[in-house]
Order: sequence, then structure tokens, then C-alpha cells
Amino acid sequence: MWGEEPRATGMFSRFDYIDAALTTGDRFTDLVLGVDDPDTRLPDVPGWTLTDCLGHVASAPSRFLGLARGEGEWCCSAVDVPDFNAKQIANLPTRDVRLLCRRLADDLRELVDEVSHFHAQVPKMHFDGDRLIRADAALGLLIGEFVVHAHDIARAVGARWWVEPEVVSMIIRARQHILPSWVDPVNAAGHSGTYDIRLRGCGERHVYEFTDGELVIDPPEPRRPDVHISVDPATALLAGYGRVSPGWIGLTGKGIAWGARPWLAPRLAQRFLPA
Repeated sequence: MWGEEPRATGMFSRFDYIDAALTTGDRFTDLVLGVDDPDTRLPDVPGWTLTDCLGHVASAPSRFLGLARGEGEWCCSAVDVPDFNAKQIANLPTRDVRLLCRRLADDLRELVDEVSHFHAQVPKMHFDGDRLIRADAALGLLIGEFVVHAHDIARAVGARWWVEPEVVSMIIRARQHILPSWVDPVNAAGHSGTYDIRLRGCGERHVYEFTDGELVIDPPEPRRPDVHISVDPATALLAGYGRVSPGWIGLTGKGIAWGARPWLAPRLAQRFLPA
């Protein structure tokens, strides 16, 4: 479902992101168009039908384009994102599946054309959680929308879905830019702990350092890790979006933890607001 064993990855160019966005966007629409019932319920996104999910995803490229141009809306707090999404779905201009797929494809191509013509000084854009990120790297977040919501639909209808390991790495890297603003102020309140996270097979390693509920990713002088985590990249991605449970990860061997405080590992996803 998630491609072959990942290989070591280096830096990604904007054109890598563009190619991945076009490929995963096309696969998403192909998957949607292969489902007979647009009112299919998605267990991983309670309250959403396939059409709701498609409408949300189809609205994303034009929204990203507006943000890259310094326009559009973003949520100053990540806690407001669910309400923003609900209003977006309620105000869709159409619920026709084919029209929404066409909108997604057309708007995505307009977005990647804009990104392809960025000069050396790439513009930064605001994003939910009041983050400021490079507009080309933000494509990784859009790719995440395609990949994770395609996973939701595929699970609901029993279809096959897969994505290249390199694309998983793109999404994970892009998410690093926004995660500090997605820390749950309740579940992370007062939490201090240092997590050494190693993504299997691709040579990537990140340090998540919480100090009294505040998160810094890959600090220049990290503290000694409280817990080491070795995890399959696709599993790490799905866990970050709340699609798999710590129990499942442990039972399948997709992730293991060790160190002075290994019990921190299964609680890590709970430190963040739902994505």
C-alpha cells in the first residue's frame, strides 16, 4: 500500500515537490472517480462523506495559491482548523464529483506553474497555526492532503492505495515547519521530554524537544533523549495524522521505542491537535 522499502533521501528541489504534487493529485482523483457512491462515509474522518472529503481537498490548491500570493485566509490557531474546514465544505460551489475533480486538477496545475516560476528568493506564505513557511516547501503539506485523504477513501471502499517512500519523506519534512503550532495546549501542558525519532530505511532522524509544553524540532543543541523511536516512515506519517494507533504500531513491529522513558513514545501523537 505504501510502496517499497524507502531509500536514503537528500534534499528535495521545488521540481521534486511539483512532480509529486501532480502525481499524487492525479491518483487521488482517479481513486475518487472509481467510487460509485459519492455519499460513502469515511470512518477515519467522522461526519465526512466522500464528497465532503473531495470538496475539502479540491479547495486546497486554490487556497495554497492565494496564500503564496499573500492573499487568502489562514487560521491563527490550529484549534480553529476544524471549524474552518466545516465552513469550507458547507459553502462548496458544487457537490458534483466530476466538477470537483476538474477543479482540483485545473487549480493544481495553476499552482505548480506559479511555483515553477519562483525566483531564487522563494516567497514565504502564512499557514494555519500562524506559521510562515516557504511557498515551495508548502507543497509538501498539499501532497499530504492528497495522500492521507486518499488513504481515508481507500480504506472506506477497500481499494488499493500506495505512495512512493520519497513522497512520504516530503510530507514529513513539510509538516516539521508547522507542528510546533499544532501542539495540543491541554495534552501537552507542562510536558518536557526529548524524542529522538529515526525513520527507518531513509537515513532521516529528527529530535522533538518539548519544554514545559513548547516544542522545538531539531534544536541546535538538543538535550539528551528521553526516548529513542525507530519507526517506518509511512507509519510515522499515518500516526501523525491520527490514522493508526500506538497499539497497532507496537503489535505490527512498525515502530519500537527504548531509552530512559520509553513510555513517552505511545503518547507522542496525543501531544498534538488532530490533523
